This record gives sequence, structure tokens and C-alpha cells, in this order.
Amino acid sequence: MDTEQLQALKETHRRWLAKLKILDKPWLVLGSAPNPTLPQDIVAQCARMDVNNAGKTANMLGLPAADVTFRKRKKSWEEHPDVRTRGLLWLHTRPLWVMRLKLLMKPSVRYRSLMRATKEEREAIVEHMCGGLPADIGETGHVTNGVAALCYALFVGAPSVTLAGFSLTVMGHSYNEKGSTRRQIAEDAYVLSKLRDRPDVFTTEQGLSASTGIRHVSRLEDILGTTRR
Repeated sequence: MDTEQLQALKETHRRWLAKLKILDKPWLVLGSAPNPTLPQDIVAQCARMDVNNAGKTANMLGLPAADVTFRKRKKSWEEHPDVRTRGLLWLHTRPLWVMRLKLLMKPSVRYRSLMRATKEEREAIVEHMCGGLPADIGETGHVTNGVAALCYALFVGAPSVTLAGFSLTVMGHSYNEKGSTRRQIAEDAYVLSKLRDRPDVFTTEQGLSASTGIRHVSRLEDILGTTRR
């Protein structure tokens, strides 16, 4: 995508997010690594974006509906049928009206507003934010949806983005006990290394901070005190 196309994409998504009234709030991006660290004041004051099926963990923890859910097209709905979110950003190729029809067949999915993004748009956003992935990094040439969600949040101009439930070292997912092997570690590590020095990127996870250098935070003031400077 060229510069004009990226700008048009950004404006389209900012208009959608403005209706959700979260563009002026710090964001918390919730991934699916086991045992996410969720400080109470950060959860209470940040707009929360759930990645794929991380909302199942949020439900288990008694958290309110997500402000946004960033969801891959092929992610299983059977694994997390009770999606609760104000805004659903679904990576899809079909028009919105078709997507809405598909969601009518999933009565347990509760959302207020729907937005589409294509895989190509996702990749363009990641490339724009990090400069692109070198050919010799990893095996897939693509980051996970969690790191793509971070890039998206920065792309649309979130005041700050804090990662919870992210890990490059711990396998498995927070919402099941399958212990699945985490993929695309090299790709994620590369992009996170490109973003770690930004003053608006944080993590609540000490392990992620140790492995990437992203600034660790444990309370809301740690975020606000940095972004106000």
C-alpha cells in the first residue's frame, strides 16, 4: 500500500474507533499467553483490545466486555463462542453485510459495531510500523495477531499501548490447557525489538520485558507519567 492508501485506511479506522470513544484513552492489548498480568487500575482505565480468543480468559476473570476485539478470520469460534465486545475488528475478505450475516449464525457473539480489515491491510500496517520483516527472520514472514494488534493500535494513534498476556518464552494459551507450541517467535521478537524504545509502548509482563526490552509497568501512573512528558 502506498502512503495515500495507508492514510485513507488510518482515517477510516479512526472514524470507527472515534465512535467507540477510545481514541483518547490508553490501550491495553490482551494476548493469550498463560497467566496474564492485569493490574486493576490499568484494566479499569485503559481501553481493552482482546486478541483472537483472549476474550475467553477475560470472561473467566470476570472482566467486562472488550472495547475492541482484533480477530483473525480463521480463528475457531467454537473455542470461544461467547465473545463480548463493543467493537469487533474481524480480519476478513468479504463485505461487511456478508460478515454480519455470518455473525447472525453465532447468537452467543455479542458486539455493537463491526469493522473489516483484510490480511493485506494487516501486513501493510505491520510493515509501516516496523519497516518490514527481513527475509531471513523466522519461517513464515508474518507476525502473530497479537503483535499485529500492537502495530494496529500504534497505527491508529492510541496514546499508549500496554501489552498483557504476551510472551516469547512461555508456551500454551491462557484459555485452555493444550500447551500448544507458540509459533512465529522470531518474527514477533524482531518487530517488538523495533518498537521497544517507543515512549508509548509498555508491558505488564516482566518476562516479556526481560526478553524484549519493552518497558515494564505495574500501575497506571507508570504509563501516564511517561506519556505526559
